Amino acid sequence: MLQRTFSQASQKSPPDDATLFDRYGSVIFAYILKHTRTREDAEDLTLEVFTAAMENPTISQLQPEEQLAWLKKVAHNKLIDTYRRAQHRMNVNIESFAETLYGDDEPEPVVLQREVHQQLHQHIQQLSPVHQQLLYLRYAHNLQATEIGILLNKSAEAIRQQLTRARTLLRTSYLKQEQDGGHAC
Repeated sequence: MLQRTFSQASQKSPPDDATLFDRYGSVIFAYILKHTRTREDAEDLTLEVFTAAMENPTISQLQPEEQLAWLKKVAHNKLIDTYRRAQHRMNVNIESFAETLYGDDEPEPVVLQREVHQQLHQHIQQLSPVHQQLLYLRYAHNLQATEIGILLNKSAEAIRQQLTRARTLLRTSYLKQEQDGGHAC
């Protein structure tokens, strides 16, 4: 979808823009995907990066390594802008609006689900950054082991083994918590 959208946008521009995307699109997308919550966000930011490239008349005059450096810098800046915008969003505590959301129904299932998510988050934070990243790519982005392997330059089998280790460590953390009397991490 990302390539089709960019191709549509680049029909009005010189062929250099499409070549630039063909050459660096997957690299920039992979970089952005590592730092965003969803695949859709990564696609949107990648399009913004290449839109900025199309608007820059001097990028075609740069050497290939300079083009990639320029694109990475723009991607980095776009990610920073996204993080800043996200910090300014107002977070609302669901408990304060429980009566409005549920009327006379009890919000207990929502609160219990929230506690489960908090516990899971705490257990995941105890894992190594590598295991956290693998779980994030596998379950938040729904990537398969082969796709994760491509992103991380590892074999699909190595990714499967590391995912198995990460899940085992997570399970062990939960079991340890249960043995300790169910207290949080």
